[in-house]
Amino acid sequence: MAVTTGLSGNEIYCLAEKGYAPGNIVVGNSVHSLGLIRSVGTGLKAMLGGELTQITQLIEDGRKTAYQRMLQEAVNYNATGVTGVDSQLIFHSGNVEFLAIGSGIHANGTTSLNKFSTSADGQELYAQLDVGFKPICFAFGNVAYSMGIGRGILGSLKTLARGEIKEYSNIFNHTRHLALSRIIAHAKEHKANAVLGIRTTILPFGGVNEMLMLGTASHNPKLPGDKADEPISSDMTNIEMWNMASKGYMPLKLLLGTSVYSLGFVGGLTSTLKSFIRGEINELTRLIYDARENALAIINAEAKAIGADDVIGVKTYVYQLGNGLIEFLAIGTAVKKTTSLTPESPQLPPQAIIVDRDTFYDSNIPNSLDVNMNTGKKPINRSFMSVLIPFIFILLFIHFVFRVIGAFS
Repeated sequence: MAVTTGLSGNEIYCLAEKGYAPGNIVVGNSVHSLGLIRSVGTGLKAMLGGELTQITQLIEDGRKTAYQRMLQEAVNYNATGVTGVDSQLIFHSGNVEFLAIGSGIHANGTTSLNKFSTSADGQELYAQLDVGFKPICFAFGNVAYSMGIGRGILGSLKTLARGEIKEYSNIFNHTRHLALSRIIAHAKEHKANAVLGIRTTILPFGGVNEMLMLGTASHNPKLPGDKADEPISSDMTNIEMWNMASKGYMPLKLLLGTSVYSLGFVGGLTSTLKSFIRGEINELTRLIYDARENALAIINAEAKAIGADDVIGVKTYVYQLGNGLIEFLAIGTAVKKTTSLTPESPQLPPQAIIVDRDTFYDSNIPNSLDVNMNTGKKPINRSFMSVLIPFIFILLFIHFVFRVIGAFS
């Protein structure tokens, strides 16, 4: 019987090297009314800001339902595992579809028949297995949150002064770590001692934001025993992890640091005036430098606290939040030297590292659902008051300037 698979030729080659054959695409979905979801969790909780637990639960339930239906389809095909699992949101004119999709694979006679699912594609799965990490299940952690009118008012008032805005820094730090703690908790429920290949996305959802972390709960018998209570976490690709293991390093923990800074009303006015003159804008230079240093200091302090030797793959992102605010995010993986993790193969095959090329493009349909964090286009739930208050102060300042000019004329 012919197989319809989402696996590429390179993935099929890599999986064959580990004793797996391609199976059919498997899909699970669940469609919900977006109007109903929008009505839940609004009101006082949204005004105060922070996590909207009811919306978080609704999204989590929708994702889980779609995922379980995908697994059932894999069982119907008698698949050993499902690779490349993804959890997506697709909006259909007032409704949202929770979609789980992956490609089934079948073990040959010499390969373990333990059922599993993984977010890793065929190439990444090769590298993971080669280092001794057995995939258990696809894992995710999410949190839906709002900036809130209350925080917006307080934050807007504080934008008049220069420096870090703790209210905004706290909400971003808290929500990011909630998602991380939940994906780790998911892994612990399935007796995993590692969560690998974590991918982080921030998505708009019904007027709020969802932060989503996807990865693979895995187990490696060579890891220290305490990792059963506190699984390691990593946002390295499995190819990167293989390379680090070959050099004697193991991942310890995914680290996050974020800081939100305000240029301040006076600084903003000064930099605006200076923008008409060529040259460096010292206020912006100093502000962005301080924000960067603060975010990096957060992850460096956490790395030191857990006994890491290095933090690798650090990625930094700067976002313009409006009202003279910028956010600086730093994310990376803490690693430690070890002799316990050694790849089975002396080197990765070329098929494991070749990047598959897209062969279908449709420029007429912009994909508004994708949030590319590298472009800084992160959706921020900015309240009306957070925009109005700084605008009022600007008008008052202009009025004051004209009155002073009139007094001397």
